[in-house]
Amino acid sequence: MPQSEPSKENQRRTFLLKAGYGAVAAGIASLVPSITGSEARAQNQSSGMIAPEKKVGWAIVGLGKFATQQLMPSFSQCKKSKLVALVSGDAEKAKKYATEYGIAEKNTYNYQNYDNLRNNPEVDVIYIVLPNSMHAEYTVRGAQAGKHIMCEKPMATSVEDCEKMIDACKKANKKLMIAYRAQYEPYNLKAIEMAREGKLGKLRLITSEHGRHLKPEEPSDKWRAQKKMAGGGSLMDIGIYSLQAARYITGEEPEEVMAMIYSDPKDPRFKEVEDRVNFMLRFPSGVQANLSSGYSYHETKRFSVFGTDARLDLDPATDYYEHNMHVATKDAEEQRKIKEDNQFSLEIDHMSECILENKQPKTPGEEGLRDIRLMMAIYESARKGAPVKV
Repeated sequence: MPQSEPSKENQRRTFLLKAGYGAVAAGIASLVPSITGSEARAQNQSSGMIAPEKKVGWAIVGLGKFATQQLMPSFSQCKKSKLVALVSGDAEKAKKYATEYGIAEKNTYNYQNYDNLRNNPEVDVIYIVLPNSMHAEYTVRGAQAGKHIMCEKPMATSVEDCEKMIDACKKANKKLMIAYRAQYEPYNLKAIEMAREGKLGKLRLITSEHGRHLKPEEPSDKWRAQKKMAGGGSLMDIGIYSLQAARYITGEEPEEVMAMIYSDPKDPRFKEVEDRVNFMLRFPSGVQANLSSGYSYHETKRFSVFGTDARLDLDPATDYYEHNMHVATKDAEEQRKIKEDNQFSLEIDHMSECILENKQPKTPGEEGLRDIRLMMAIYESARKGAPVKV
């Protein structure tokens, strides 16, 4: 989810330094005893690192702020993946980043010659980081070009487009993964483990809030204020994190949704897309989820899980780099510390591993389709003012 520029950049630098990457790591290299080639290979093998020539080759489509500031730098921490190609409608931008990342000029493409990726054996996977309404077209074209696909969330702006994407990848015998980064992030994985293994007792309630200020004056948000490009407002952008949390914490699919939407009619940001969405899910086990998203209030990205024996809070829950877990029982309260890891490199490497080992991705196209179906039901419930069975 978007973060303020200074905060986000500082967090990224801090994270990389803690992980031992970047200029500081390079600067102390002369103080570290040299190792032989065979020792280096042994270290790489023990860490899961594979030889560069065996790494899975990736192309990034869409060089916006998220791709250039989060995804592309994360390839330096990937063990099984390498960035080999770029696709952009801005030739100068593509040239700039190709130079920065050591990508050959022949491996830069635009949206017109995108289909020529079929002739590039260096590219195994295409990562689509475009406005929501463009996901379906570039997924279908990418699959037809013979490439595996990873697509940013939300998967698309309609159920029909999701189905087209799944069908195209199946027809081409290529894998399709939706980039649900939180499902690869260590704190979220720990929360899932504790909830599903009964560490909190019997689950009763999940709450989650995701909000921020929509800023259409910024290029990264301009298209998000346009219904045709975004498909919806805060629900499609960040409410999906609240929806995802309820689903992956319980491991269940909801049976019924109830929603209410409100946007200030005087706020020009919300002429086309919604601001605040409050929605409730009811699950087969009896768990209820009270969830929300908004585009007009202070940034928040949290969830709480209430069980009969304990409560777990993750705040922030879906940050790029920093997370905080608090667990409370009748006898004690404690902060749980887990080693942070780069969720972007983890999800990228997961897809590469699936290709290398011919496995199904953890978050396939069908996962994205389920979320789109549910969000359409949420919109329907808000329009009708009544619960909707799903």
